[in-house]
Amino acid sequence: MDWQLFGLSFITVFLAEIGDKSQLAAIALGGSLKSPRAVFFGTVTALILATFLGVLVGGGVAHLLPARTLKALAAIGFAIIAIRLLWFSPTEQEK
Repeated sequence: MDWQLFGLSFITVFLAEIGDKSQLAAIALGGSLKSPRAVFFGTVTALILATFLGVLVGGGVAHLLPARTLKALAAIGFAIIAIRLLWFSPTEQEK
């Protein structure tokens, strides 16, 4: 096993997941229900399954497209998101 890649993956996902809406949902469920253990195992299972599907899809796409093309597509996607966030404020979209 590549422990450096394992550590990088762990840190990246851990930091990305702190404070996101799935964590807030787990907090709300854990605080309002009688079985926090069931909430824990449910949320862990969901995160594992979502990550597994992401890795499978990513691996499949990596076999179809070269790494340079994938990086370019990711950069274009992030640029589009950034432009939308900068140009269109939420109040303008509601009008």
